[in-house]
Amino acid sequence: MNRGLIVLGGLVVVVLIAAMWVVGTYNRLVTLDQAVQSQWAQVESVYQRRADLIPNLVATVKGAANFEKSTYVAVAEARSKVGQLNLGNAVPSNPADFAKFAAAQDQLSSALTHLLAVAEAYPDLKASQNFLDLQSQLEGSENRIAVERMRFNRVAQTFNTTRDTFPTVIVVGLFGARFNEKSYFQSQPGAENAPQVKF
Repeated sequence: MNRGLIVLGGLVVVVLIAAMWVVGTYNRLVTLDQAVQSQWAQVESVYQRRADLIPNLVATVKGAANFEKSTYVAVAEARSKVGQLNLGNAVPSNPADFAKFAAAQDQLSSALTHLLAVAEAYPDLKASQNFLDLQSQLEGSENRIAVERMRFNRVAQTFNTTRDTFPTVIVVGLFGARFNEKSYFQSQPGAENAPQVKF
């Protein structure tokens, strides 16, 4: 009888240790997932800042220079596509939605780069303090975007590394899609080539 109690007590201790490990691992994954969500909010915030600057920049350029309408249209369409994306907070865990988000933002970046490159050909516009201020703010936004994307990739990597290591991967399997792998920001296709601007 004494031996049976010892075995039973040993099993209870093993089960308690396993349960505490599962709970600890789950809580660690939740903490890392929340870090990814928080950093995702930062990414969205800096993209929103850039989107808010665009109408002022376009209006300034339109007022000071009269050049190709297709440039305005491309910026407006790209900004509209970004504004229509309502993908929610699951974007980092959904590769398809993440790709849509990144593609829309990359298209907007490309349109803005073209707008600024074309604007450089207009001396009056380049001398406009309003344009210079907006251009500086936009450049600052682009820098912030790059920093926040890098930070996002870092927290996503920490999450993915923790998620995919053994024995944590066993706990991940217990919770289905709750802890899906996070996507990464990558460079735009063709980024290895220097951009060609045609006037």
